[in-house]
Amino acid sequence: MTPAIADDPKTLVSTNWLATHLKDPDLRIFDASWYLPDMGRDAHAEYLAGHIPGARFFDIDEISDGRSELPHMAPPVEKFMSRMRAMGVGDGHQVVVYDGIGIFSAARVWWLFKLMGQHNIAVLDGGLPKWVADGHKTTTTPPTIRDRHMTVKTEPQRVRDVTEVARAAKLGDHSIIDARAPARFRGEAEEPREGLRAGHIPGSQNVFYQDLLNDDGTMKPPTTLRTIFKDAGIDLQKPAITTCGSGITAAILSLALERMGKTDHALYDGSWSEWGMYADLPIATGAA
Repeated sequence: MTPAIADDPKTLVSTNWLATHLKDPDLRIFDASWYLPDMGRDAHAEYLAGHIPGARFFDIDEISDGRSELPHMAPPVEKFMSRMRAMGVGDGHQVVVYDGIGIFSAARVWWLFKLMGQHNIAVLDGGLPKWVADGHKTTTTPPTIRDRHMTVKTEPQRVRDVTEVARAAKLGDHSIIDARAPARFRGEAEEPREGLRAGHIPGSQNVFYQDLLNDDGTMKPPTTLRTIFKDAGIDLQKPAITTCGSGITAAILSLALERMGKTDHALYDGSWSEWGMYADLPIATGAA
């Protein structure tokens, strides 16, 4: 069995914690499932077929910056606020976010809330599969929505753009950590998005996001996480920048770092979808 986690409503909570608090008046739950095209899954259809009672559906692609050519970039503040209000999520709420894999896209929404200055948010450890495996019920009943105002104060230190990442790569003053599969990091596998070069940001190091998770989709304990990062050659004394293919699984690294007590980390929102697209940006191949 997977050891029980230490519940933390600002990072990660167990299915037992959620079941205990399910009827709390100020609890709000999001199903933030999102899948790659080759996974052959329809996140919204699955939500309609069965979700945790009270859960709203968080559409990562829709609640994004529609002006950007890059996928699901962080939305403007005004758009985020309007979408949250429409879903009845606002000030004073404790939010729990989950997905249909275990810990995958839910971490992205956790990071987005942090970026917007919202700290009372946690990822459900093990997601919907663990919820069901632990004997908890799902429903097809839609939640009751009542408008709630949200006060947003962005925390720009939580995100990095391509210029800032390029500077960090050149100076070597940050640990740049790539969550992609090792073959993609080394440039040995083709990128799933057409037109992207293969390889990684020079000076970055690879911590495959799946290595941070147990077989049941729950996150490994902080002591184990720290060992994984150190064994990958990550200098945890430096501030960290997390990256991946399009900013989804990078957030799993960010969540793991936060669980370890490391707070000086930011996410490269454009990730390889941006870096791999521009011929004038340097790339490296092979192991770090």
